Amino acid sequence: MAHSAFESSPREPLNDCPELERVFFPQTQKTWALRLLQALGWRLAFNGMPGPWGVVVVYPHTSNWDFPIAMLAKSAIGIQARFMAKDSLFKWPVFGAWLSALGGLAIDRSQARGVVAQMVEHFAACKASGELFWLGVAPEGTRKYQRGWKTGFYQIAYQSDVPVVLVRFDHSRKLIAVDQCIRLSGDMALDFLRMAQAFEGVKGFHEKNASPIVPMPKGLT
Repeated sequence: MAHSAFESSPREPLNDCPELERVFFPQTQKTWALRLLQALGWRLAFNGMPGPWGVVVVYPHTSNWDFPIAMLAKSAIGIQARFMAKDSLFKWPVFGAWLSALGGLAIDRSQARGVVAQMVEHFAACKASGELFWLGVAPEGTRKYQRGWKTGFYQIAYQSDVPVVLVRFDHSRKLIAVDQCIRLSGDMALDFLRMAQAFEGVKGFHEKNASPIVPMPKGLT
């Protein structure tokens, strides 16, 4: 059942984690964020999060407006979903502090072990300490049309053995739906097909910029 401050899911949600408690965060819910979203004409459907760890995939990402709207939705839900950013951005005193407050997580892209390995290690550390950690990603990687999704998020979630929550960012209905959850099987083609079905009919602000939900062809990642 959805929290009373939010709408019910507009469709039967994909939920691969029925054995996990669907966790709500009313103690940190920011009512002003929900009211501001509503004032801007947006609706929010939220059915809870399947546990304390996972990856949040937001699609489609076609406009500069997506980020501030997503930040409002995150505040309304009341969960500190993190997002990756280059570590150099955090070296600026004021901007770096602001980025951290929004949920930015510094990533050292120069490290030989790579971004995926860093995130897998971070998930392992959070699991060991019991610290809640949700990583938000826009797998298109850009607002422009791409030939597919970058697959780093897939490797992070699969190797960390955490669920993936699929967030439908539907500009056509001004609806942010946080109600779809998938457990990755390791069969990337099958998992991408299921994700494509979950996002069927969702439209971005610039519809033609939405990338197809298929793995990015090799050589373009």
